[in-house]
Amino acid sequence: MFTRMKSAVANFMGGMMAGSSNVDHFGGSDLPLKYPYTRPEFLGLSPDEIECSADHISRPILILKETKRLPWATGYAEVINAGKSLLNEDQACCEVVVVRRRPNAGGNSTPNLTPTTRRRSSLPNGEGLGLREDADAVPGLTFHYWGLFDGHAGSGAAVVASKLLQHHIVEHLREVLDVLRNPAQLVPIIHGEEPTNHNLTPTTHRGITRTASLRGAAGAPGSPSHPPSTRFFTEKKVHHESLVMGAIENAFKEMDAQIERDKAVFNVSGGCTALCALFLLRKLYVGNAGDSRAIIIRGGEVIPMSTEFTPESERQRLQFLAYMQPHLLGGEFTHLEFPRRVQRKEVGKRMLYRDFTMSGWAYKTIEDDDLKFPLIYGEGKKARVLATIGVTRGLGDHELKVHDSNIYIKPFLSCCPEVEYGQSLPSDSVRTRGG
Repeated sequence: MFTRMKSAVANFMGGMMAGSSNVDHFGGSDLPLKYPYTRPEFLGLSPDEIECSADHISRPILILKETKRLPWATGYAEVINAGKSLLNEDQACCEVVVVRRRPNAGGNSTPNLTPTTRRRSSLPNGEGLGLREDADAVPGLTFHYWGLFDGHAGSGAAVVASKLLQHHIVEHLREVLDVLRNPAQLVPIIHGEEPTNHNLTPTTHRGITRTASLRGAAGAPGSPSHPPSTRFFTEKKVHHESLVMGAIENAFKEMDAQIERDKAVFNVSGGCTALCALFLLRKLYVGNAGDSRAIIIRGGEVIPMSTEFTPESERQRLQFLAYMQPHLLGGEFTHLEFPRRVQRKEVGKRMLYRDFTMSGWAYKTIEDDDLKFPLIYGEGKKARVLATIGVTRGLGDHELKVHDSNIYIKPFLSCCPEVEYGQSLPSDSVRTRGG
C-alpha cells in the first residue's frame, strides 16, 4: 500500500513538472534552462503526450510513431522508471550528419557549436526525412550518429549532451577532414605536410654513427647540410581510424567542459553517462563513458562493442587516484578495499584487503586509519564510489558532493570514453544499445 501511495504522489508531481518549462527548477536554481525538458525529438510527442509519459503507475512504453523516420530501420523504445525520479532523465539522439571544411578556414580553432553541417532534422513537422543543406555546401563526409544518455540527479546534463555532443564530434572531424577523405594516403605526422616514408631504416645512413646522428653532426639527419625531410629514426604509423577515435575522445572531454561552463549561467542539473555510435567510412565506432552497453548481433552471435565502467571494473584506477591525491578523500575515506566494514575491535588483527596494485587479496594488520569508510563499497549493482554514485565515467556532476560534506566526487568521475570500432557490417547485423 505504501509503495502504491508513493508512486501515486510521484506520478502527480511528475505530471505537474512535465507540464512546466522550468522542470529542473525544483532543485533550487534560479538560473534559466539552457534547453527545456523534452523527450527525444524523433518520437514526435506533443506536450500532452510528454506529460502522460511521466506516469509512474501505467508507465507507458514509448516507441516511434513512424518506423521509417530514422535511418537504417532504427528502432527505439523507452519507459519511465517506477518512481525513482519525477521525470525520465534519459535522452537519445539520432541524426545523419555531413562534415564539411569550414568556409574561410584559417587559424580559427575555436569550436563553433552551430557548425556548417548538413543534418537530418528530427523535428515532428513532416520534414524529418530530408536533409538541410547550406547554400555554401562543399563536399564532405557523411556519418550516421546515434546517442544514448542515461541521466541521474536531474535531466539537464543529458538534455544538453543530446543536443551538442555531435557538434563537438563534427568540429574535431573537420580538423582532419582532408586526411580522412584520402584513405589511400598515409596519415602525415605534421598536419599539412606530405606524409613521410615510414619504412626508412638506419641502413640509409651507414656512414653516420648513432652518436653523431644524435649530436646533429654534419651530414647527419637534421643537420643544416642534410635534407630536413629525411628521418633516421622510424616513425610510428598512425591509421585513419585512430583519427576518428581521437575526435570522439576529445569531443567527450569538450562536452564535459562545456557543461561545467554552462553551469555558471544556466541551470544544468545532474549528470549522465554517454554512449554514442558513428558509422563513418564503412566502419562503426562506439564511444562509451558509463555503464551503458552496445552490442552487435550477427548470425546469432553477440559481439560486445563497449565495456561497462563501474566502481568494481575501475577499482584500481580510483584507488590509485586516491592514493596519489589523498586530500580528495577529505579525511573521511580510505582508498583500501576490505571484504566488509572494519570494526574498531578488529584493530591489530590481520584482515583481507586489496590495494590499487593488486588483483588478488592479501592480509594486513588493521590500523586506526582503516576504520574510515572505503572509497569503493558494495558489490555488483550496489557498488558505490564515496558511498554516493554507482558509475565512474560520464558527463556533468561537477557539483556533486558526498552527503553532508564538502567532498567533491567529480575528480573520480572520468569523462573520457573508451572507443571501439569494427569493420563494415553485413546487412543481417543488428546493432543494439541500452542504457
